[in-house]
Amino acid sequence: MNLKGRDYLTLLDFTKEEIEHVLNLSLQLKKEPREILKNKTLIMLFQKPSTRTRISFEVAMTQLGGHAIYMDFVTSQLSRGESLSDTAKVLSRYGDVIMARLYRHEDIELIAKSSEVPVINGLTDLYHPCQTTGDLLTVLEKKGKIDGLTIAFVGDCGFNMANSTMIGFSKMGANVRLVAPEDPVYLPKPEILEKAKKQAKGKIEIFHDPVEGVKGVDIIYTDVWVSMGQEEEKEKRLKDLKPFQVNSELVSHASPDVIVMHCLPAHRGQEITSNVMDGPHSVIWDQAENRLHAQKGILAAIVGGL
Repeated sequence: MNLKGRDYLTLLDFTKEEIEHVLNLSLQLKKEPREILKNKTLIMLFQKPSTRTRISFEVAMTQLGGHAIYMDFVTSQLSRGESLSDTAKVLSRYGDVIMARLYRHEDIELIAKSSEVPVINGLTDLYHPCQTTGDLLTVLEKKGKIDGLTIAFVGDCGFNMANSTMIGFSKMGANVRLVAPEDPVYLPKPEILEKAKKQAKGKIEIFHDPVEGVKGVDIIYTDVWVSMGQEEEKEKRLKDLKPFQVNSELVSHASPDVIVMHCLPAHRGQEITSNVMDGPHSVIWDQAENRLHAQKGILAAIVGGL
């Protein structure tokens, strides 16, 4: 299987077999990193703040023998009005792959259209495919499979992480439960839900009762309730989502060997309690580490052609 030259913008663009190929590469390169990208350069373009995305990609390129360059909007000519299209055209003449972390998904689509080299989505408002690739890798390691499992995404299910979790896990054969308040704000956009269901191998269901939503599940996943750009809605969001906190009582309704996931950063005491985050069911720190290995798999596939 050859994915060389492909953009990695959303898992909607990849088949189950292609995602499995990336996961297999990730597992191989986790065990034994190889300098398969020697003299290759990743250019990382950031509009939004980052911890794990930036560091994991930089370390991934180093372990694969390549080099990563950090660039942000504020200190580049983008802050003075140079277009994204022109910027992408120039960057693709300098580097072998571009990773961008942006507010709007249409902007990364524009970069990909303008670039002569592969483009990776490091997060947009609609999708976070790199995080979900790392999450799939984590579940594969912890459970030995993905197909047939049930994952509950609890809390705000109307943004990038819920979208990518729904798409990636259902495509790999898992059943996905979106557990959220009965309000369109906290649910996927109908067009994204429809696309995910068309490609799904597992079931996608919506629950509004948190206890019913996590009953018997193999995986509980949560994320922040107030994302970047939603600060003005904070008070309402905290009130609406309080019943969906992942705490010990809620976890007790899941499978006895449930694993709990969070893509970080976490707001302890809001979407998740510290005793769950640091407890025996948590795989959050392994999940964070697997961002590094997932990036290696992605880079190896679309740049290295493995």
